[in-house]
Amino acid sequence: QVQLVESGGGLVQAGDSLTLSCAASGRTFSHYAMGWLRQAPGKERDFVATITRSGESTYSADSLKGRFTISRDNAKNTLYLQMNSLKPEDTAVYYCAARLYFTSFNTNSYEYWGAGTQVTVSS
Repeated sequence: QVQLVESGGGLVQAGDSLTLSCAASGRTFSHYAMGWLRQAPGKERDFVATITRSGESTYSADSLKGRFTISRDNAKNTLYLQMNSLKPEDTAVYYCAARLYFTSFNTNSYEYWGAGTQVTVSS
């Protein structure tokens, strides 16, 4: 089992920046590819970004490239999402998720999920 706890969400204004964190515990963090996904009200859960086990490679949704950056610190068992130039359409619950070994763009392929953290961007 992998336990994931997100933090860092909140209410911000358009144009602001925010960094989300996800603390992992349980099994060996570096064995898992990690991802950030989000779900806006009334919408399906969407892929945001994913990162390889070592952190050497990252992949982001095309619409978010240049604004959102995923990173990890395996020594601290922590995943991050740096979000810049936030827009009202970024309002969503943000989830971190873990998948053994390999990255994935498929939101349904992640094995472990956190409870999510709310990000609200006002205009």
